[in-house]
Amino acid sequence: MTMTADLPGIAEEDRLRADLYDFLGLLLANPPKADLLRQAAALKGNDTDLGQAIQALARVAKVTTEKGVEREFNALFIGLGRGELLPYASYYLTGFLNEKPLAHLRTDMSTQRITRAPNVFEPEDNIASLMEMMAGMITGRFGAAASLDAQKTFFNKHIGPWAGHFYSDLEAAKNSVLYASVGVVGRTFMDIEREAFRMTAG
Repeated sequence: MTMTADLPGIAEEDRLRADLYDFLGLLLANPPKADLLRQAAALKGNDTDLGQAIQALARVAKVTTEKGVEREFNALFIGLGRGELLPYASYYLTGFLNEKPLAHLRTDMSTQRITRAPNVFEPEDNIASLMEMMAGMITGRFGAAASLDAQKTFFNKHIGPWAGHFYSDLEAAKNSVLYASVGVVGRTFMDIEREAFRMTAG
């Protein structure tokens, strides 16, 4: 997975973290096209829990078609009226859309100089946008790279309280095929990030 350029001053481990956040964001923002499916199919894992989850995702991506994953995406996230899942922080934390978690996120986005793209109409607290925001904070896409403390604060406030639950729901959703594997990768990655931030001072 090579999504970030060779960024001076960014540790290799942080580049890899940002790449995985970006990759999850791309998969969750829109149905993946053939090139993204090929990229997913080419991923290599290792013997860690995350590596095993990535290998499983690659195996499913190899036999996934662009049309099939579009149907899957629509059933999960769009549907007739609504999809099987509502991937928004406000919904997971309050049971309703466009609630206080979204307002708090918008305040913190302003502090971090993060602005919504003009062609994006989804509420900013959707899971794809939050994955992209974390990647951008790590790499300095919105200005200077955010400190580990700033990343930890953002994660613990806007992602940690609900993203693991969302990814577990995605893993178990009746319409999930490729996205069941995405759910395992996301859930495992969120557990790793939560534990790593827990172990950092501040």
